[in-house]
Amino acid sequence: MTPNPLAVLGPPSPAQNCRYDGGCGGHGEAGSGLPPEVHARVADHPCYGPGADHRFARIHLPVAPACNIQCHYCNRKYDCAGESRPGVTSRRLTPEEAVARARAVAAELPKLSVVGIAGPGDPLAPGSVAHTFATLEGVKRALPGVRLCVSTNGLALADHADRLADLGVEHVTVTVNALDPEVGARLYAWVAWRGRRYTGPGAARLLSERQLEGLARLATRGVLCKVNSVLVPGVNDAHLPAVSRAVQGLGCFAHNVMPLLSAPEHGTHFGLTGQRGPTEAELAAVRRACGGRQMTHCRQCRADAVGMLGDDQNARFAHAGEAVRVAVATRDGARVDQHFGHATAFRVYELAAGGARLVAEREVSHYCRGGEGDEDVLPATLRALADCRAVLVAKVGRCPREALQAAGIEPSEAQAFLPIPAALAAWEAARAKEVA
Repeated sequence: MTPNPLAVLGPPSPAQNCRYDGGCGGHGEAGSGLPPEVHARVADHPCYGPGADHRFARIHLPVAPACNIQCHYCNRKYDCAGESRPGVTSRRLTPEEAVARARAVAAELPKLSVVGIAGPGDPLAPGSVAHTFATLEGVKRALPGVRLCVSTNGLALADHADRLADLGVEHVTVTVNALDPEVGARLYAWVAWRGRRYTGPGAARLLSERQLEGLARLATRGVLCKVNSVLVPGVNDAHLPAVSRAVQGLGCFAHNVMPLLSAPEHGTHFGLTGQRGPTEAELAAVRRACGGRQMTHCRQCRADAVGMLGDDQNARFAHAGEAVRVAVATRDGARVDQHFGHATAFRVYELAAGGARLVAEREVSHYCRGGEGDEDVLPATLRALADCRAVLVAKVGRCPREALQAAGIEPSEAQAFLPIPAALAAWEAARAKEVA
């Protein structure tokens, strides 16, 4: 088991203790009490910079599928559009999809300053780490001006600290809820480490020692670290001041004490067993007791959050950067010039950040014969277009229009007789405007 870094480092120096003139209990104005070199690195970071939360935007890319610990307050759920809490996402992205989304959002949000990975699992867990680094490397190439962030439970942090620093990750957030193994045992169901699952105080001791080692290693590489702690009344409330002193002693930039979210409908262990969250007064009291630089503007964001803190625009950008397929009814192969019912084939194009490309030509049976629609033909045509978001046609009748809409395919006559590239661009622009 790794040694405790605190035993080596000794008591914190005043410079390490992160006690800036801004004090605790608020994030104040930009630059409040910060050394100039630190202020320059956090001034445009909405989660780190004093006052930056209402001036700069961030995006979280949900690419991490696996986790190596099970917290009693966590349930990594998908398709939860109405919830705002860590780990929640509508769906997990591949690294390629994540980079495309980041590019698309950056084009729409000029104040985007930060791209982070914060779930839905742990970015550095064995089943997630390849996805995380592929995404970070892709974003760095695509958007060299943005800051890169990672949020982790810290179990595997020491193993990847140098790679993170070498890649240019400037900010890392680590969730440290306890250093006392007996307290930690009440917060975690298990910890998975190197092929073995640990439980009880042994699991909590392993986790906290690995977290401290990772934080110490990042400090030597000049990476700014923030520590999150989930306040669970009656479990770790009295212990968090000791946690705060320890992590600030390792040079952490800020400490963020967050309230436990434990509604039963979240499906977490604490939610299902009736563990309550803290009151505002209890939260404020623990933050005061912790001292140092306390972050108070955290919104406990989703793993797919987009925009400024408190103004999540994930719904607006839910499909940003995604490749979509659009079918085209064309007689001459150059324009949208064919009636839906007259088509015996549809050209299918894939629209992505790099433009449109022809991916298939789907043959179908002639639907409209002598002015009447052959209802036996329509289901097969719908199956042929099932992966398409829309079909661009010169004209479409009422019955097939309704059938297409019921199947989730948009029939569009607005681009009739346009050249195909212009028609696809016009459809995509109209879709973006509608979403916005």
